[in-house]
Amino acid sequence: MKISFLIHSAYGIGGTITTTFNLARALAARHEVEIVSVLRNRERPLLALDPRVSLRALVDLRREKEDPSHLRPARVFPRAEYRYREYSELTDRRIGEWLAETDADVVIGTRPGLNVHLALQAPRHLARIGQEHLTLDRHPPRLRSALRRAYRRLDTLTTVTEADAAAYRRRMHLPGVRVEALPNSVPDPVLPPADGTAKVIVAAGRLVPVKRYDLLIKAFGLIAADCPGWQLRIYGKGEEHDRLRRLVTDLGLYDRVLLMGAVPLMEAEWVKGSVAVAASDSEAFGMTIAEAMSCGLPVVSTDCPHGPGEIIEDGVDGRLVPVGDRDALGAALLEAVRDDEWRLRAGRAARKNARRFAPGPVVTQAERLLVEAVSARRAGRPVLRERPGVRRALTGRGFAIRDTAQHATGRVLRVLRRWR
Repeated sequence: MKISFLIHSAYGIGGTITTTFNLARALAARHEVEIVSVLRNRERPLLALDPRVSLRALVDLRREKEDPSHLRPARVFPRAEYRYREYSELTDRRIGEWLAETDADVVIGTRPGLNVHLALQAPRHLARIGQEHLTLDRHPPRLRSALRRAYRRLDTLTTVTEADAAAYRRRMHLPGVRVEALPNSVPDPVLPPADGTAKVIVAAGRLVPVKRYDLLIKAFGLIAADCPGWQLRIYGKGEEHDRLRRLVTDLGLYDRVLLMGAVPLMEAEWVKGSVAVAASDSEAFGMTIAEAMSCGLPVVSTDCPHGPGEIIEDGVDGRLVPVGDRDALGAALLEAVRDDEWRLRAGRAARKNARRFAPGPVVTQAERLLVEAVSARRAGRPVLRERPGVRRALTGRGFAIRDTAQHATGRVLRVLRRWR
């Protein structure tokens, strides 16, 4: 089976890129796998890609950034999607052309806008799986409306938590579309696990407001005097860097709180710590939580929707505290730092419990979804799962997309103009 992942960009660092590379690597042991990056801005990816996985880009921004068609707005990629301004008439055309000519058996979209492309432009024979790495609640109403229409043409929609899958089933009305939780996978560790003796607390992720590193730094500031010798190391880059640097200086924590920047391989950094921490207001899954646990670290996290509560067993392999509660976060960290016996026991439990996110279990589930989607397409299951009368009405309004890029793009544009 040939499997293609359609991703915004494979050339950065982020949770979607990491989990896509992880899943592609695991699937490549038994299948032909490629990653198709819509955009490219550098020679090589920042993350290591398994040599068995091929990589191609559709638009090279190093040469095509000023292409006239890239300066005109996208019409297929939904306007309400977060990355809309990075898409264009050129990306619309290149994605449509690639979908029309691909020899893949199944294509996996990795963000809402790309799932729309897949739903509206893929040839009839191509199995279509949309992945959601954000939660339904975080999508604005206009985007939810666009997705509700387009997603009915998918075979399968996966979310990263059971809670979000339930929300899609309950609120999005996608008749005939399988909606199933498929957690992100974490590669099997190659280094010995953390031994719980280093006086280091580790956090990692993009430096953006929703991650609440400001809350974390303030919480550490409350307990810094009570845990001499302990450091807080924060890995990542993003728009909040300068503000966080000022906060660290203002609190006099310049020698205790270190902004470490982004690193391509976090495993080597997790195992240098003894406790991991996440202070987010919202997490679609919590990739860094699962990574830290697999390296033998208990995790102190806010109990935010949706991921941490499905990953951490409170008191066993970590701690869950209320969202936005600086004092509770500080108290949980202080308890983890002071209680050596609990920290070591919880670290062992974390490593054991993280095995459910190892490539084996996740890939087994993913393969089942892929095989069933491809089999259904080959058996000639109708692309639209509505009642026959509804299907005829939709076809008459432009939903019957032809299998060539020119006709597909043209008819999709007419549909989208009606939507807007």
